[in-house]
Amino acid sequence: MNVMTMPTDGGTNSLEQYWMPFTANRDFKASPRLITKSEGMYLWNHQGGKLIDGSSGLFNVAAGHGRKEIADAVYAQMMQNDYTAPFQLNHPSAFALASKLTNILPDAFNHVFFTNSGSESIDTALKIAMAYHRARGEGHRIRFVSRERAYHGVNMGGVSLSGMVRNRETFPAVMPNIVTIRHTWDPEQTFTRGQAERGAELADDLQRHCETYGGGTIAAVFVEPVAGSTGTLVPPKGYLQRLREICDKHGILLVFDEVITGFGRLGHPFAADAFDVTPDIITMAKALTNGAIPMGAVAVRDEIYETVTEAAPEDAIEFFHGYTYSGHPAACAAGLATLKIYEDEGLFERAAGLSDYFLDAIWSLKDMSIVKDLRGMGLMAGVELHPIEGKPGIRGNNLQKALFHNGCHVKWTGDTAIVAPSLIAEKSHVDEIVDCIRKTLEAV
Repeated sequence: MNVMTMPTDGGTNSLEQYWMPFTANRDFKASPRLITKSEGMYLWNHQGGKLIDGSSGLFNVAAGHGRKEIADAVYAQMMQNDYTAPFQLNHPSAFALASKLTNILPDAFNHVFFTNSGSESIDTALKIAMAYHRARGEGHRIRFVSRERAYHGVNMGGVSLSGMVRNRETFPAVMPNIVTIRHTWDPEQTFTRGQAERGAELADDLQRHCETYGGGTIAAVFVEPVAGSTGTLVPPKGYLQRLREICDKHGILLVFDEVITGFGRLGHPFAADAFDVTPDIITMAKALTNGAIPMGAVAVRDEIYETVTEAAPEDAIEFFHGYTYSGHPAACAAGLATLKIYEDEGLFERAAGLSDYFLDAIWSLKDMSIVKDLRGMGLMAGVELHPIEGKPGIRGNNLQKALFHNGCHVKWTGDTAIVAPSLIAEKSHVDEIVDCIRKTLEAV
């Protein structure tokens, strides 16, 4: 059993009791990497070392760490009203946050359903799609389409949609009637900055599924506008537009999973704005509360909300779904404070202004022989390395640890680093992150 001295209280604490998520537990507990403080762009470990956060936590701390405004808002809310049951009862902050969100969402998105995570948002979107088609008398639409290399969270609906095999192979009893289309990464277009010129035809896989199964049997298509957790796969020009056209032709709902791309990551409020493609449903989480309190949300076009609610009898519950902590008062307070920071500090515009410098810095790594590909858009980039022969993912796992000891936190998926600094980053922070990555790669 591992026992270590904790600097926060001088006592001892065993690490064994906590089964850590997405972590090599035995490896971690043999040499723990603990964060005891965070502020702005930086983290401090349990040994007093300082690290720059190159992935804004898990892409969710968009306004930087330690925002007092959020903590104060949560404290004030908790002192006034710590919890309200969300079924047949509610509190003012939930309605206020929904209103603020619809102000920055694309037009026709005026209804928001609150969840507690991105995973819950995906499962909620699946249920909304089912309820919508049933209300329209098209309950026979039972198929869902996703993509290879997709990641849509860890609940069973999201695992069913996901196209990353490691997230599915341990849990084979997933939802039926899920079909996938190809991902958009093309080995012939490596080191493409932003959107590739060709590749829109990959969206025609959806049309083939319509011809194979019947477009009238498909309820919805789920896509990450930029596939994030698989290593930042930017869609080619015209791809998302083509998906929209096929969905419209066959009456299929288009769902954008904006858990990562939402709230300024691409220099716009949402990726729907960045790509000028309007989906029918948008899922979100992460930066909604700047990572301070767990929260997610699902926004729907007005027609979806109205169809579901108006199909139910008067005074009846229209949508049999929800969570004990849907729209929790503390989470709503955090969300309201976070959205105010984004607006007051112009962080979405700031991200857009820093994007070119950030991508230039990432592309400076192209000269390194270990680098297999570079991909990026906005303040989001993937640095993919050549794997160790016969051991995919091991190099990335080792480098995540090496970066930590060299003073930088970066999230890795397999052998790809996903670099996504907070929107408050300065050019000097970008330089520090990329310099640390280069130094660490040079030591391999």
